[in-house]
Amino acid sequence: MSAIIYNTDVTGHVPQSRARRLANKLCSLESWRRRVPITIWLPNYKLDYLLRDFIAGITVGLTSIPQGIAYALVAGLPPQVGLYSSIFPGVVYSIFGSCKDVTVGPTAILSALLAKYVAKSVDFAYLAAFLSGCIILLLGVLQLGFVLDFISKPVISGFTTAAALQIAAAQLKTLFRVEGSSGNTFIDALINFFKHIMTIHLWDSALGIASIVALLLLKRLPTGGGGILAAVSLHASRARNALVVLAGASLAAGLHARGIVPFALAGKIEGGLPHFGLPPFSTTVGNSTLNFEEMLSVFGAEGLVMPLVAVLESIAIAKAFAGGAGVDVTQEMVAVGACNVAASLAQGMPATGSFTRTALNRAAGVATPAGSLVKASVVLLAVTLLADAFYYIPRAALAGVIVVAMMSIIDFSIVITLWRNNKGEMCTWAVTVIVGAAAGLEYGILCGALADLLRLLLAAARPRLHTHLFKVGNIDCMSVTLVGAVSYASAEWLPRKLRRVVDSPHSPHSPHSLHSPHAPRLLVLDGRHVHSIDVGVAEMSQAVPRVAAGIREETRQWAQYRPACIRTGHHRKIMFVTLKIIVYYLIVNASKYNKKKEKKN
Repeated sequence: MSAIIYNTDVTGHVPQSRARRLANKLCSLESWRRRVPITIWLPNYKLDYLLRDFIAGITVGLTSIPQGIAYALVAGLPPQVGLYSSIFPGVVYSIFGSCKDVTVGPTAILSALLAKYVAKSVDFAYLAAFLSGCIILLLGVLQLGFVLDFISKPVISGFTTAAALQIAAAQLKTLFRVEGSSGNTFIDALINFFKHIMTIHLWDSALGIASIVALLLLKRLPTGGGGILAAVSLHASRARNALVVLAGASLAAGLHARGIVPFALAGKIEGGLPHFGLPPFSTTVGNSTLNFEEMLSVFGAEGLVMPLVAVLESIAIAKAFAGGAGVDVTQEMVAVGACNVAASLAQGMPATGSFTRTALNRAAGVATPAGSLVKASVVLLAVTLLADAFYYIPRAALAGVIVVAMMSIIDFSIVITLWRNNKGEMCTWAVTVIVGAAAGLEYGILCGALADLLRLLLAAARPRLHTHLFKVGNIDCMSVTLVGAVSYASAEWLPRKLRRVVDSPHSPHSPHSLHSPHAPRLLVLDGRHVHSIDVGVAEMSQAVPRVAAGIREETRQWAQYRPACIRTGHHRKIMFVTLKIIVYYLIVNASKYNKKKEKKN
């Protein structure tokens, strides 16, 4: 009887092929449930969750209304577009989102990136949301979330700081109601403001500054202790944006009833539901009609920054509020991509996670992603029933809301940390901020990424060498230890560096100098801590005897052993192992050489 023998792993199970494991992963019921998280949390929904989600949803909804209107105006869009981007992406995220705290909607950074395209045509906003959603969905489906790992923390922080500075500077025009444009960069906004500073309107300036002061005071209300006063302070602090905007709108409406219009108002908002359908794939700019390809050319490569920023913002927020738990990056990308596609189908602008509203959502005690549904319902009721009331919202009050929100985003404390720990990363942060503020946010993040790449290339081309002096018998030896990966970029530099290490001509009193009586007679190249080495670097090791050519006779005699050892390795792994063997081989031979010398004497 013939027997069939299967290959088994250490557990005794028959190993599956990679294709079968992938098929099981993609086609299993559990995998599909993870891709639609509502099927996981909804069956376990409890009644006590309902009150928590309801309170959190109303709280975040009251903040989403003024911020949605404000961010739409930042992008140059009709105010209702910002509200639509809070409604439908919120519904979609409650279905596909994996983090209960994250609140999706328009953000200041995406609005700033979108503004220059909207200046040509409003249709670019809807198409940008659609294209961003498709790109993010594709990245999620293909599980390419690791691409984001190449954007470092200093680049993200620098980009966020530059964006906050640009957005806050752009609000100076609305805050003080000066003439001219708000500018496309931080520098342009400041130049325009000081150029037209004589056109400041007093009442708008007073209302804007009063709004900022009121928001800061409400934010710092004492919420500790118990009692009714503490509860009122807590809710007033959480709803501070809505309270300030409501107070400004009430003041403007009262003055308007008496025929006084001292403030620039938000104006008429088209209420009701949007027109559902595919985004426009052609538009009219001036007297010319642009087709889909021409619209893509307007976006250019810079347009790719929007989906990148959307993903970075949402995932960074999800990780920040995960409380140490893991975040399914792939699922977050799928959720954010679906949210943007939904926004484009409902005349919305690009959307992603908002740090301010997410922090408020968590502070309000949200229990499940159903809080996003309540928030979307609150905004929907507002845009359908209260659209006429939004007419009286002063633009200066909205500008104050944005400026205060940007204050919480700007983070200069990281500069001290980077300066103390890694000045190279601090330079990367500085490059990102300066270029982003002067030339544009897209160029800022691009230059920051290039600066990071330059740091990595420099580290690969100039590996660190750790030297250690020791004795084998009476012979002075030096060990030079290589750590990590040694790439081909260091093949020419490493022999020169070894020569400088062995013979340091900068000081005749150096213990490494040839003129010193303590000069090492044996050089040990320690490769035990090298986990990968390129062929060019291994061949470089043959130059070590030439490095030692100017040293004493004993070292030259030792050096003749090394090329023979190196030539035995025909593959990278063998060369790597050979380096380990050489260390032991040289130390042993140094002992033999010392004994021979003692016998001669």
